[in-house]
Amino acid sequence: MSPSPARRPAPLPRASDPADLQAYFGHQHTPSAELSDPEPLLRNLTRGVLEVLAGTREIEQLARWMTEDVYRALMTRASLATRARSARRIPATRTQHTIVSLRQMSPADGVVEAVVIARGPARTRAVAIRLEGIDGRWRATSLALL
Repeated sequence: MSPSPARRPAPLPRASDPADLQAYFGHQHTPSAELSDPEPLLRNLTRGVLEVLAGTREIEQLARWMTEDVYRALMTRASLATRARSARRIPATRTQHTIVSLRQMSPADGVVEAVVIARGPARTRAVAIRLEGIDGRWRATSLALL
């Protein structure tokens, strides 16, 4: 019996449209019903952001709850705060912030927009946060510190 020629596997189909690739491999929207209560994350993220800016927490500890754009913006602001403290020779000190109020609303399914007011020893800060359900968890897609 003669050996049969080797058969090549059939070629895999190729996606012709980049939107098809995004649908399979991009971030997936998660509806609110499949997500946890966002309030604890809003409180903890606010405290974490204030600690990063005070220089007492590493920003990497918050990375999993932020999109890349929010992470980069916070990293830039934290490095500016570090330089300002260094120029004035002020050491980073751990401050205790108290959450005074938290207001949240949901403009769409899987989206929460909130304003968290936090009081520290020197001043009261407002943090505006937009959370979106991405890949089965809440992630901050926008963050503004006033």
